Amino acid sequence: MYLLDILFLAIALGIDCLVVSFSQGLIFTHNRVKNSLALAFTMGLSQGIMPCIGYFGISGISNYVQAYSKILVFLIFFVLGAKFIYEAFQEKEKNVCCIGLKCLLTLGIATSIDALAAGVSLNLTKTPLLSATLLIGIASFIMSILGFWFGNFFKSMPSKYLEISGGLILILLALKSVFM
Repeated sequence: MYLLDILFLAIALGIDCLVVSFSQGLIFTHNRVKNSLALAFTMGLSQGIMPCIGYFGISGISNYVQAYSKILVFLIFFVLGAKFIYEAFQEKEKNVCCIGLKCLLTLGIATSIDALAAGVSLNLTKTPLLSATLLIGIASFIMSILGFWFGNFFKSMPSKYLEISGGLILILLALKSVFM
């Protein structure tokens, strides 16, 4: 693969990170810098690690995961989106301050399942792994930061509608994973 091909791959893989981060940016009102960096770091790291796993020939696992990747991504995003919408209608005791580790890991894995398969293709095309994974991870990090702060820009809407919007974005992402 050429550098331009790797760049397009990195952008394509980073789009999910951007959308998920946008939905998170809509929700968080406190510790925004901490949350945006934690989310972006998780997204970038996940997108950088998964191609390595695929690259190093765990083809039995990647073939198994690839066969069910659309369903797995759909379920993860749909459940997270439904949870956001459900919580929008619940009484709030306090402001949400931080993205939890469990949520970060779930989002990181959900957005990087496609990167696992991309790692297999990197191996098949004899693409240097280090440069490809660095570019993928950095692009995902940057796109995550941009998505979070762009979502945060829309804070003037009432929080209930923001949470519903974030949930709907995740559900649309779930549907995208099945139909595209």
